[in-house]
Amino acid sequence: MLPLQPDDQPTPPAKTRMRRLLVIAGILTGVILLVCGGAAIGLWAYIGSVEDRVGRVDAFTDLPEDTRPSKAAPKALNILLLGSDSRVLRDEPENGLAARTDTIIVVHIPAGRDSAQLISIPRDSWVPVPGHKINKINAAYALGGPKLMVQAVEEFTKVRIDHVVVIDFAGFKEVVDALGGIQIDVPQDFTSIHPPHRKFTKGSQFMSGEVALDYSRQRYQFKDGDFSRIEHQQQVIKAVMEKAASRGLMTDIPKLNAFIRATTSALTVDQNLSLFDLAVELRQIRGDHLTFLTSPSKGVGREGTQSVVYVDAEKAAKLYAAVNADQVSSLTGG
Repeated sequence: MLPLQPDDQPTPPAKTRMRRLLVIAGILTGVILLVCGGAAIGLWAYIGSVEDRVGRVDAFTDLPEDTRPSKAAPKALNILLLGSDSRVLRDEPENGLAARTDTIIVVHIPAGRDSAQLISIPRDSWVPVPGHKINKINAAYALGGPKLMVQAVEEFTKVRIDHVVVIDFAGFKEVVDALGGIQIDVPQDFTSIHPPHRKFTKGSQFMSGEVALDYSRQRYQFKDGDFSRIEHQQQVIKAVMEKAASRGLMTDIPKLNAFIRATTSALTVDQNLSLFDLAVELRQIRGDHLTFLTSPSKGVGREGTQSVVYVDAEKAAKLYAAVNADQVSSLTGG
């Protein structure tokens, strides 16, 4: 990993800056937000062109301000990362035909901009959804899109969300393939429930985009269900981040351009998120300054016909109070 460059040092070479921006890419989307440049064009001009091609969504207009949490640490940044699955033919009939979110992550970036904590919220968490009583938290996306999801996450965590990033899983495969695939350490043998029913074998395994997406969707084969899926998703996130920040990508211009095209087609962000400004702010974050966490829970159960995850209210309140106060490192030791 390249050393940090203090603000009073000379501006680092373009390749050094690009590698740092690729690390930032993984932080922002958990998978695919790329803000970097090619060797033949200006770095910052290229960031501008990438920003112009990224989709935008209105995630905050008309949210009732009196119901939103206040920030105890105004300079900290909280980004809501959502993985949206728009498949019509669902493998889980209880979800119906509407799109829901298989991935919900609160990305906390402290005021010092020297680290980031990615907190996965189980999608089946049984919590209040504004206007819809108690429900699975991922139902908020189907019922009201990004706005209702922001409201549901803010009500549950009491953490104010500053920005929203949505990843379309339909484009996820192309992102991984553009990187040339990723290597994953599979924790145990299992068979996918989805055709063609791939067999995953314990140990290091190379995965294409199709295989990685299949791997990150599995849950029914495991005793802890959605928690194993979260661990798999975090594995894939980390693998994509490391591959994106590798020197090999930076020296392979065709692969770099393919990665850029794939990321911009799979990504949507809120109206106010500036990739350029954020890249400048986060330029000192390194890959080993990331911490992956899972929102505390008391296990799974049934509510009617639905399988749900029950929140550990006391532990969750402690975690999110630390997020709001910008003191997560005091809980994680990092």
